[in-house]
Amino acid sequence: MPHVAAHTAQTSRYAKCVEVSKRIRWDTDRDVIRGRSFDFGKKFLPDGLSKAGQLPFLLTADEQRLFSQVQGRTYANMFALVERFIGAKVLEISQGHWLGDQVALEALVRLTDEELKHQEMFRRLDAMMAPGMPEGYRFLPQPNDVAQAVLAASTWAVLALVCDIELFSQAHYRSSIDPETQIDPLWKDVFLFHWKEESQHAILDEMEWRGVDEKLDARQRDKAVDELIALVGAVDGICQMQAKEDADYFLRVAGRGFETDRQEAIQRTMLSAYRWQYILSGVQDPRFLEILGSMINAEQGARINAALAPIAAAVH
Repeated sequence: MPHVAAHTAQTSRYAKCVEVSKRIRWDTDRDVIRGRSFDFGKKFLPDGLSKAGQLPFLLTADEQRLFSQVQGRTYANMFALVERFIGAKVLEISQGHWLGDQVALEALVRLTDEELKHQEMFRRLDAMMAPGMPEGYRFLPQPNDVAQAVLAASTWAVLALVCDIELFSQAHYRSSIDPETQIDPLWKDVFLFHWKEESQHAILDEMEWRGVDEKLDARQRDKAVDELIALVGAVDGICQMQAKEDADYFLRVAGRGFETDRQEAIQRTMLSAYRWQYILSGVQDPRFLEILGSMINAEQGARINAALAPIAAAVH
């Protein structure tokens, strides 16, 4: 009977996610864009995420705005990137429910559909940003290449990364984007509506991750921890590549020359911001730490912390 009760409770959680998904369902044109364009007289990414305030010198108001808009464009592109492999992985794991819990299957199918919608929205946003920004911006990571590399890891490791991403996207909205009153209202609305659906996705990610974890033996879990560490390293590689590209772009189009020490400070700050946004803000999220901590032992936790230490030390 305990097994039956646990299964019933699980189905109820899936059902709640389905109910919320139906209730908050939004359309990109009708609810988010609403015929608007971006206001390039305003910032996109808040200073709390862009780390602009941590530069050891002051940018002009126009430069601060450009710094925010460059990172904001990459922020949108980065979510389009990760949602490519998130949707693919969720579609894959839904197979476990095909001939089982149909409520769980509906929840995961709805999640996949929403991730596809998000990808299309973020691709459109990049196209909408392009005319209002100086030419030369490039987003270097290729979504399909990244997705293939991520999906080669074990399901446990991929779901750990996915859960981390879904949680940090919510944390960013609640702590930095929602309270900010000076950023572009369209850009802010994008992440309001994104947050509404990601809140349900994080619940489903956790449920599926725990379900996979229950089926692993100690050796398999230990290997999966190493794969998670490798995935975090790959994310850091993406951060380094795009931070350099964005810093170089900013320096080219900012409208004035910067001394060498200031160029280096801009490059360091851009990388620090990306490492915070896409790695540390997730792995330090209390909910993520609670979930992960319930699955791994002390030695595995120490390995993860050792891998993160150089990244954390470089973020100011």
